[in-house]
Amino acid sequence: MLHQNFSIDELKRQVSSGKTRPEEWRRSQLKKIKLIIEKHQSEIIDALKIDLGKPDTEALFELIALSQELKLIEKKLKSWMKSKVIDIPLSLQPGTAKVMQEPLGCVLIIGAWNYPFMLTIQPLISAFAAGNTAVLKPSEFAPETSKLITKLFTKYFPVNVLMVLEGDGNFSEQLVNKNFDHIFFTGGSKTGAKVMQAAAKNLTPVTLELGGRNPALVMQGSDIEISAKRLVWGKCLNAGQTCLAPNHLLVDKSLKNSLVDALKKNIISFYGFNPVKSNELGKLNLRQFEKIKNIISKASKDNQIIFGGDIDEENQKISPTLIDLKGIKDPIIEEELFGPLIPIISVNSFIEALSFVKTDSKPLAIYMFGGSKKEQETLLETTSSGGVCFNDVILHAGIPEMPFGGVGTSGMGKYHGQAGFKNFSNQKAIFSKPFWLDINFRYPPYKLDISILKKLFR
Repeated sequence: MLHQNFSIDELKRQVSSGKTRPEEWRRSQLKKIKLIIEKHQSEIIDALKIDLGKPDTEALFELIALSQELKLIEKKLKSWMKSKVIDIPLSLQPGTAKVMQEPLGCVLIIGAWNYPFMLTIQPLISAFAAGNTAVLKPSEFAPETSKLITKLFTKYFPVNVLMVLEGDGNFSEQLVNKNFDHIFFTGGSKTGAKVMQAAAKNLTPVTLELGGRNPALVMQGSDIEISAKRLVWGKCLNAGQTCLAPNHLLVDKSLKNSLVDALKKNIISFYGFNPVKSNELGKLNLRQFEKIKNIISKASKDNQIIFGGDIDEENQKISPTLIDLKGIKDPIIEEELFGPLIPIISVNSFIEALSFVKTDSKPLAIYMFGGSKKEQETLLETTSSGGVCFNDVILHAGIPEMPFGGVGTSGMGKYHGQAGFKNFSNQKAIFSKPFWLDINFRYPPYKLDISILKKLFR
């Protein structure tokens, strides 16, 4: 329950007083985050293992992404903060014009459970770089990580700079109704719609980082062995609980059998003959485990399982599972899967695969393996998505200077690198005009020949 005396006024005052604007203040907050990551690395990894069964390597991915972000900002912050001089039309001279990046104020960041440390702290890094104060709400579905974030960040940051609050979904609903200057939410599209609806009451701008039914096309010209290896890695990373994971495969029918064989081989190579006992495969969130278990049960009854389908109830693990689908309308992929299932749909051609992509909602990412240069260009020019990756998956999100975010139902707003800095900044337009020249033609009664004005539009 949100305390009735809860207030973000002091957090807002820090920004409105100008204290957070200097570069030194911003760098000071970022150094604290860097210190937390370096000094408490083992604690963070342990928390991620408890919450999601993450192998140490996958847990380190979260910390490496944050370290890369901090290094980029350390190098670029001064140039990002610098006001940009704008050219003035001759008709408005003399004068000077510039665009100034100013902080928005106090922002609310609602973290996600699937990457509970990275997806909570990475937007915070952007928010501090832009000179804001913040309220963090870690996910209650990753309780160990949530407790650790609360413990560490309340230790290193005063409450007038950063406040960390824990609570359930009802608590989050109360938070988003407060008059924040920006809300950043990572999660599912249904909850994202609720966040946006609540924010609208205060006209609070939002950034929504949602999921998506990311398709992967495997076309003529692809290297089947390498494609399969990369697809299994991307699909099973974090036990499939990655918003950027390929959701389903659209495979040229002539390649299907060889791809299935290669997928099987790589699943065994990565996780052994009994993947649910492998330490390299994470566990599922309880809700996801029940959902994926039900999907496997139905697919098994319908004789759709090609490979896998093993379930470990005690440890909430499900083995990577290949599922044969007859078409894009199969109920198994009505929603984002968010688990280690690999549905495979045969297509007759690239054009058929493309039509499936275009009739679906806009995904967070589209992946394409193989295909001609012309087909790749057609994919880029006739589809809309948060990102596109050719011959690989997910890695585009690991490029610090690449904007990351969705479009349509997969989200709104971008972050990472300068995109994150701009996301939490207001671009303030500033114009200054001297007194020494003041021509009367702009004032009533208007005496300037209208034909002269019309020439300005030519």
